[in-house]
Amino acid sequence: MVSEPLFQRICLAAALAWPVAALASPIYACVDANGKHITSDRPIAECLSREHRVLNPDGSTREIRSPVMTADEQAEQDARDRAKAVRAAIEADAIRSDRNLRSRYPNEAAHQRARAAALDDVRRTLQLSQRRLDDLAAERKPLEEEAEFYAGRQLPPLLKQQLDGNEAAAEAQRTLMVNQRAETQRINAAFDAELARLRAVWSGAAPGSLGPLPKAPGAAAASTGVAASASAKPKPKP
Repeated sequence: MVSEPLFQRICLAAALAWPVAALASPIYACVDANGKHITSDRPIAECLSREHRVLNPDGSTREIRSPVMTADEQAEQDARDRAKAVRAAIEADAIRSDRNLRSRYPNEAAHQRARAAALDDVRRTLQLSQRRLDDLAAERKPLEEEAEFYAGRQLPPLLKQQLDGNEAAAEAQRTLMVNQRAETQRINAAFDAELARLRAVWSGAAPGSLGPLPKAPGAAAASTGVAASASAKPKPKP
């Protein structure tokens, strides 16, 4: 029977020896392309392109190392990693977008109110543009009547300037109205796409499970566009 002091010394020696064994130089082992088993106390050049093992001095496996990639293989792997990261970012963005939509619009009535508010701004701009066109038409009538007096002759510079200015202002309003009608279509298309997605989410579809939100202008983007166009609104006449 081993005495207690002797047993303690044995345990202490084993404890002290363990870190030394763990820090001992590893052994590298692999099978080369010809099926030959190779071991060495340093990395084996013939095995860098093959899976190989790093062993402890007692022969147990410390780690298994994958083959070192060639430059082309590394480039392909990097491309795959980047593509994977892009997919993950798209999925995360879809989840975040769906959650934001659900939070912003808890029901269809809330979504319809937002659509109406976005369209109302455009509608007011169209009304102001039409009112300005009517004013310009009224302003042009006496100018055209005066121009009839000069039929077949060169118009006075001031009269010509007034007619040209009137036409330029009217054309600007007509262009603005075309843009605002297109903006109305974009807003409706954006809200239609959102509504279709929201109906699925309201019915229980998991956020992000419907894929990325279409790149058509979203409600927020449409509202931003409306705000930007509002800065170009015709100023009402005092």
